[in-house]
Amino acid sequence: MARRGGRKLSDYFVWAILILLMVGLAGFGIGNFGGSATQVGSVGNASISANAYARAIQAELRAQAAEGGPFQTLGDLRAAGLDRAILEGLVARAALTHEAAELGLSVGDEEVARQVRATSSFQGIDGNFDRAGYELALDRAGYTVEEFEETIREDVSRSILQSAIIGGLTMPDAYVETMVAYQTETRDFTLARVTETDLTAGLAAPTDEELQEYYDENGLRFERPELRRISYAWITPDMIMDQMEVSEEALRELYDERIEEYVQPERRLLERLVFPTQEEAEAARAALDAGETDYDTLVEDRGLTLDDVDLGEVGPDDLSDAAAAAIFADTESEIIGPLDSRFGPALFRINAVLDATEVPFEDAAQDLRVELSEEAARRAIDAMIDDLDDRLAGGATLEELAEETDMQFGTIDWFDGVDSGIAAYDAFAEAALAAQDGDFPELLQLSDGGQFALRLDEVVPPAVPPLEEITDEVAEAWRATQLRIRLEERANAILANLALTGGLEDQGLSLTSESLIRRQDFIPDAPPTLVAQVFQLAQPGDMVVIPGARAAWIARLDSINPGTRGAPEVAALQGLFGAQIANAVAGDVFEAFGQALEAEIGISLDPGVINAIHAQFP
Repeated sequence: MARRGGRKLSDYFVWAILILLMVGLAGFGIGNFGGSATQVGSVGNASISANAYARAIQAELRAQAAEGGPFQTLGDLRAAGLDRAILEGLVARAALTHEAAELGLSVGDEEVARQVRATSSFQGIDGNFDRAGYELALDRAGYTVEEFEETIREDVSRSILQSAIIGGLTMPDAYVETMVAYQTETRDFTLARVTETDLTAGLAAPTDEELQEYYDENGLRFERPELRRISYAWITPDMIMDQMEVSEEALRELYDERIEEYVQPERRLLERLVFPTQEEAEAARAALDAGETDYDTLVEDRGLTLDDVDLGEVGPDDLSDAAAAAIFADTESEIIGPLDSRFGPALFRINAVLDATEVPFEDAAQDLRVELSEEAARRAIDAMIDDLDDRLAGGATLEELAEETDMQFGTIDWFDGVDSGIAAYDAFAEAALAAQDGDFPELLQLSDGGQFALRLDEVVPPAVPPLEEITDEVAEAWRATQLRIRLEERANAILANLALTGGLEDQGLSLTSESLIRRQDFIPDAPPTLVAQVFQLAQPGDMVVIPGARAAWIARLDSINPGTRGAPEVAALQGLFGAQIANAVAGDVFEAFGQALEAEIGISLDPGVINAIHAQFP
């Protein structure tokens, strides 16, 4: 088993390295290959067979199908560039095979046989190698025995090569420690918030010239999206429910059906702790009465949680007669029992007493009337559908529908994001987006049982409205911009004058202190770049101004706290960083290795064979 597990790990590592190698080989071009049609190309002395490429494509398609992936055909793979990635993988394997052969790296038949016998897919139900099953599996996969065993030989050779290339790569401890120190460092700092009330003078209203200049310089900020000008006719249950007649008899019948909702007996919020025997239950009650334990502890001692013993809201009919009589007769005690239950003797804890309630018919009638009216309105709309469809099929316009039926007519300048009126319905939004000029209106359903039909009248391209139409909006944006500028100027002025006016604490500003803040932390309501800018400060006492929309912030660095060496979390991070850096270095080495192989041995592919293979797939 140990050998089998080791082989599996080796395969995973080989493929990880091959992926890295692909980066170095990603820029190869497709040249002319003059070999037979059984090969798609070669890398040095190593060939890439047509069968290998076809199998790789088929394997990817099967994997996509098994995982419910989006690429179910070769066309899908090619559109996503996955056919190129598959070919690059085969090129990377061939490059390693060539180099291994050049170096004389190979393994004998004994090692190949061991690898085959150790593969669980080739073992019978008794755990031993099954020759017939082995040959059948290879045949289904499109391999001959010789071809598959040669693939294993090449895999092991490539594994030896990659071990030789990166096996001795290590990073200096000082490098890892520096990275960990950078990541685990925290900082303490003080924040002063400069708001509009701290300005020496208020903001004046913009002049017409200032508004025009701001509008001219920032026009794209006010651009309106593409609008779809739409006419529609619609009807919903709410529109006609007041026309529906609901009889007193129907109201009484619905009230009686729901009598348990309107008339409820006295109830208790209960917990029930069941014991195996009466003696254990009585002993637990005695311990409670003596103050030696409490109910929560008894629950824990039974290996349960409060959720396990919670019964929720319970009426007399939910309990045995004896338990109901004892529990509902006692309004003072918190814990009652032991009492018999369907699961054995139990202690009950009363968490709340819920009085009996009754909602008279007269009080419930209005809500019931609304409900029945809505149902009747939905049925009435359903009965209109055939007539409305016939009218539309006969050429009736939306305006005529509104005039001749209970439907209502309206227009809307719709764009993605409008959510008022009829635009709040998903069905309308989908139809509005799909509508084309010249489409005939068709009846569609709304989620509340309503119906609608629409007509696209015009598509208005994105545009910036004239200034006179959006004066208030431009003025608000101008003011926000000016406020940000003035707040930053005021904060910088305070910072520049600290030598004359005292410390940050003497400026009458709102101050907050932040401690042990990490690089990846953020401060609520502060600009998102604040923490990053604080970590750029060199030493305690340094300050920086960070502008924001409604406030400018002055940050003063108070202390720099290095990570604690030897702490468990630091040691874990050091191990993680070490592994990540080693992998990154391995990737760089293999990328350089791949580029060197490309320059030295050359890569050629035969587009004709590749296209012929593609033609075999649907």
